[in-house]
Amino acid sequence: MKLGVCYYPEHWPEADWAEDARMMRELGLSLVRIGEFAWSRIEPEPGRFDWAWLDRAVETLHAEGLGVILGTPTATPPKWLVDMYPDILAHDEHANPRRFGSRRHYCFSSQTYRREGARITEALARRYGQHPAIAMWQTDNEFGHHGSDESFSPDAHAAFRLWLERRYGTIAALNTAWGAVFWSQEYRSFAEVDLPGATVTEANPSHILDFRRFNSDQMVSFHAEQEAIIRRLSPDRPVTHNFIGDFIRLNHHDIGKHLDIATWDSYPIGLLSEGHFTPEEKSRWLHQGHPDFAAFNHDVYRGTAPEWAIMEQQPGPVNWARHNAAPAPGMVRLWTWEAFAHGARFVSYFRWRQLPFAQEQTHAGLLRWDRVPQPVTGEVRAVAAELAALGYLALQRADIALVLDYPSLWHHEIQPQGRRGATIDLCRTIYTALRKLGLDVDIVPATADYTGYKLVVLPSPSILPEGLGERLKVSGAVVLATALTGCRTEDVHLLPRPDLGPLPELLPMQMLRFESLAPHVTMKVRTEHAMYTASRWRETVETKAQVLARFDDGAPAWISHERAHYLATWPDEPLLHAALEILCAQAGIAVRHTGPDIRLRRAGGLQFAFNYGPNSVDLAPMGAPSDPSAYALGGPRLELGGVAAWKV
Repeated sequence: MKLGVCYYPEHWPEADWAEDARMMRELGLSLVRIGEFAWSRIEPEPGRFDWAWLDRAVETLHAEGLGVILGTPTATPPKWLVDMYPDILAHDEHANPRRFGSRRHYCFSSQTYRREGARITEALARRYGQHPAIAMWQTDNEFGHHGSDESFSPDAHAAFRLWLERRYGTIAALNTAWGAVFWSQEYRSFAEVDLPGATVTEANPSHILDFRRFNSDQMVSFHAEQEAIIRRLSPDRPVTHNFIGDFIRLNHHDIGKHLDIATWDSYPIGLLSEGHFTPEEKSRWLHQGHPDFAAFNHDVYRGTAPEWAIMEQQPGPVNWARHNAAPAPGMVRLWTWEAFAHGARFVSYFRWRQLPFAQEQTHAGLLRWDRVPQPVTGEVRAVAAELAALGYLALQRADIALVLDYPSLWHHEIQPQGRRGATIDLCRTIYTALRKLGLDVDIVPATADYTGYKLVVLPSPSILPEGLGERLKVSGAVVLATALTGCRTEDVHLLPRPDLGPLPELLPMQMLRFESLAPHVTMKVRTEHAMYTASRWRETVETKAQVLARFDDGAPAWISHERAHYLATWPDEPLLHAALEILCAQAGIAVRHTGPDIRLRRAGGLQFAFNYGPNSVDLAPMGAPSDPSAYALGGPRLELGGVAAWKV
């Protein structure tokens, strides 16, 4: 486990580099990412490379024993390249090209840009592939950010038609898969198919879903082209890409097959401001971030590649959110330790020095632009010392698997049948409920092997892969599925045999009707012993299974058959917690109530606890020892931003 930082030597006088590198080493950092936005300095004119400055930067960092993570600079094609090849630009849905002047302005489908991206990648890898300073390679930067996953350029049109032809073989098969007879949408050839943008009303959902699949595949193949070059010229160095939090337009399970390490950029406070959280949540955790935002993304990316890490960790206020609060004292240390407790290989802070010019002037760094250390450096120094004392933290498989299926998430966005209730929000809601019970969670694809899991939760994946029900049954796990699970085929048609239900191997039921409800509508749900509420969604189901809870009109709201359970609604928090406690008891999983602010995670034979809340909390009710000497970190009482760890 290591600490790192993002550094931009091209932004600073060369006279500063050696002192910056020395200060990094003395702070306890050992990894430095450079180069991912430096194309205009590496190749200032077509075909003329200026390696001298980058050679000196790499050698300066290497002289201090710092490992370099070298980024390919394809997120920022320079002006001369755009002027030479305007076809590399992405287009919006009205066919207007995006303009030069920021970043991520290229089209993944541009064959010209793929050629140029491969050329600059090969030049970098050929020069530095065997340099002893290079610890890792990062391809590009934040695929899909700023809406760059989509392009409606001529190249994207051509590539999409080829993708469709490979997928369907014949235009008749496409017309059938898309139900194109509806509204006279039938095509005579693949050359007639346009991209699904700028239509009068909603486009065909099967068409849009295939466009989402295509866009994801284009990002994966763009990365794979650079990866292949790097592996040929620098075969013993790991390859990563840095993803963004809560981004679902890229199938991370697909791109993870091409990564040694999945990394992501963690901005808990920035994305609290930007996210779909309530005003109360944004107020309570203004200076901390939501207690489950970072952890959820840790576990998403942990499930996509052999290893994972944080490439950019927020160290202070950012510049890009609606509101940009500063982290509370101790929170950067907490975020860092929480990442390690979830298995991170390293945590790298963004950035080393705050920049006094251009778009990110007010984005904090570890140092001010005049190299004055910010208070957060004390937290980084503390983590470095603690890491040296604690050593490596190994993870074990959790007892609980939460299924995350990207095509299903895309389908629910495309055809939500109502304006409330994105299934990614339901995934996070269930994840939070499990974490409030003190539980560790693995986030896995629908194609995963569920052997060894005690509880598997399916938060409304609408498209289920073939054989899922049988694999769940054979695993012996307790299973919870929520409303709309398995309600569509791979082509997003309704099920051909609705009478069999979504999981006939597990649950004898069928869904007769689905309703999405307005914000002011709350439904009562009665179990044998208590009254709860639910909202947003309601299914009318017919079943021969046991009914554990009913809506007020007597219709089933929660059904159970052997080890499988189904909630025909979006449960409010008390109902969800009650259901999960019952399922955990059935699965033989012990729970611990942590309250709204404490989160637990087990790693390396240690139980970690993290306090996101404003109040001091006694850990004894959660099974923590009372003896302060039993703690590797912290003690039996946690303040705001506090971290504790004890042997288990």
